[in-house]
Amino acid sequence: MSLPLARYRPVFAAPGTLAFTLSGLLGRLALAMNGVSVVVLVADRRGSYALAGSVSAVGVLAGAVLLPLLGRLVDRFGQARVAVPAVLATALPTAGLLLCVRSGAPAWTLFLCWALSGSSPDLGGMARARWAHLHRADPAVLHRANALEQSLDELCFMAGPVLGMALCTTVAPEAGLLAAWALGTAGTLLFAAQRATEPPPATRTPLAARGLLRTPGLPPLLAVFLSAGVLFGAMEVTTLAYTDALGRQSAGGGLLALVAAGSCVSGLVFGALRPRRPAALRLALGTGAMTALMLLPLAAGLSGAGVPLLGAALLAAGSGTAPTMVSGMTLAQHLLPAHRLTEGMALAVSAILVGISTGATLGGTLAQHTAPGTGYLLPACAAALALASAARLAARRPDNSRPTQAA
Repeated sequence: MSLPLARYRPVFAAPGTLAFTLSGLLGRLALAMNGVSVVVLVADRRGSYALAGSVSAVGVLAGAVLLPLLGRLVDRFGQARVAVPAVLATALPTAGLLLCVRSGAPAWTLFLCWALSGSSPDLGGMARARWAHLHRADPAVLHRANALEQSLDELCFMAGPVLGMALCTTVAPEAGLLAAWALGTAGTLLFAAQRATEPPPATRTPLAARGLLRTPGLPPLLAVFLSAGVLFGAMEVTTLAYTDALGRQSAGGGLLALVAAGSCVSGLVFGALRPRRPAALRLALGTGAMTALMLLPLAAGLSGAGVPLLGAALLAAGSGTAPTMVSGMTLAQHLLPAHRLTEGMALAVSAILVGISTGATLGGTLAQHTAPGTGYLLPACAAALALASAARLAARRPDNSRPTQAA
């Protein structure tokens, strides 16, 4: 692994890159803690997992709506000028949620507070915008930077839920959400303070520019991200339900960590390889591999496999997601105009969030009404839909997939 990791040194050649990467990591760790922290908080204080899941889902959907709007403001006014007030604005609704949960306030107040707390900026999108700005002249290094970002995302989503659950269960139900808010605020403020690597705002561009959805190639790319989100959401719920049916509920978190670990390692290895094909073709190949690998947990689940065999299947399946996400984000940077890059990346994240919410809902329904393991049909079908959209992109003219000066 030392040789692949050595190939990431050029990514950090520019001064300040390590600083904004580490500070952004704090904010993304907080994002990974939020879901489980809110669910445990509401379920413990109100005694209803149904209410807890609904509150969490509303927060995800609110974030999906707000992220592109914040991204547009970031492109127009700059990262620091938008990120700092946006993250500070989350203090009031977060505190309101904690107070409403403890005081027995009506359920609608929980939905309102958690929806309003979704104004945290997309640090992952802003980090990718910085990499695109710094390495726009070197596609190979930009490819590695995107792979690194995806691997860091996976690390956060391995550690975040574990940390949030530990704080909620060993300190207090409110501890996970409080820690997530503190880490997210600190990480965002430190990230915004790294001004040397911040892309310049596009002050010459009017705020009400034409819709990004009319950007050639972007709608099918967003369909890939939406399908990937359905895959993630369905995989999580199905795995937790499957281990519960086996009487091994505590193993669910470990199995999901294996999915993230497989994705993290494959992302680093994929990033170390020098890209030799257009990004759209790499995306099609990645979704093809992901579709094939998603058959492994489906086969394990339908056969009634135990935890060890299912874990091996999930580890292998996870290794197929990172190349797809890395290639998708790279292609987004190629397709999007430079003056709306952050907004476009936020739109991609929003598609993933909507997909996760949809996949979790569908996965929960299947888990409740079908035999254990049947829910793994959803990730397999979602991967196939992603492949269909990626194939449509790859069939476009090659010049639509090459890096441009705007990227």
